[in-house]
Amino acid sequence: MSHMKKFLLLLCLTLSVVACSKEDSNKEEAIIVNNPLPKEPQELKILAIGNSFTEDATQYLPSILSAAHIKNVTIARLLNGGLSLENHWNYYSGDSTSYFYQKTNPETNMWYKVESGYSISKAIADEKWDIIVLQQVSYLAGKYESYQPHLNKIRKALLQLSTNSKVCFAWQMTWAYAKNCTQAGFANYNNDQLTMYKAIANATQLMKKGSGIDVIIPSGTALQNLRNTTLNDDPYDLTRDGYHSDLGAGRYVEACTWFLTLIKPCLSAYNIEGNTFRPTDGKVLVNNNNVQLIWKAAQKAVQNPYEISDLN
Repeated sequence: MSHMKKFLLLLCLTLSVVACSKEDSNKEEAIIVNNPLPKEPQELKILAIGNSFTEDATQYLPSILSAAHIKNVTIARLLNGGLSLENHWNYYSGDSTSYFYQKTNPETNMWYKVESGYSISKAIADEKWDIIVLQQVSYLAGKYESYQPHLNKIRKALLQLSTNSKVCFAWQMTWAYAKNCTQAGFANYNNDQLTMYKAIANATQLMKKGSGIDVIIPSGTALQNLRNTTLNDDPYDLTRDGYHSDLGAGRYVEACTWFLTLIKPCLSAYNIEGNTFRPTDGKVLVNNNNVQLIWKAAQKAVQNPYEISDLN
């Protein structure tokens, strides 16, 4: 065989290997189609993986379930304060046991299990989860470049670990900081609440396109809706410290948003309107005079997750 023929053969083989390599790479990066939320299941099991913003948004959800006489929903949360998606991926890769694990009893709808020393793999193995909720750390929530490739890696790993092949992934869209917030990460948004909110809304939409996670819990929009009403306590803006939610109306509107996004679509007989639970903590108390406005803030957020709605 001539040198020229050998060269051409080698070139063809090289190009073929490169093409196959690119094809394999594209397959690995392909968006995974999300499973739908389950319809009218006998039991519903929800796991949220996150940090203190996850805790804020879900704290009152069991109490809302109890007031609605729902006794077939298990909620759990795997928490470590301040963790980003990149942190979660690194913790998973190293099988870190640095998480706190909290879980409800579906019969009593109370947080009963609080354990430290948990790993992601241990939490996933605990139940046959129907829904797994993820989120980005608050100060990076408006920076989509911080989401990937960590989000898709985490999701792929969780899908492989899950004992439920039909598990649905959901995403909590977190909230912008208060005007008086002194958290260093606020500088990412020029210390401006509206700039931060719009960045989070935009990053969430990019996340939906880039990951396939299409179940969005718009906690940030619900809180922002409520901030545009007479219930807002400027300059705290329904927070207790500039970024964590107020223990009253802040946490409550977020829990209502979780209920409307995850519970009502699965258990269609139930709605948030008429729910009798009222949290007794917080600077902005929830009462019979303002609860309908809070419900409306959550409802409008679910209808328009990336836009602030006028409730007046």
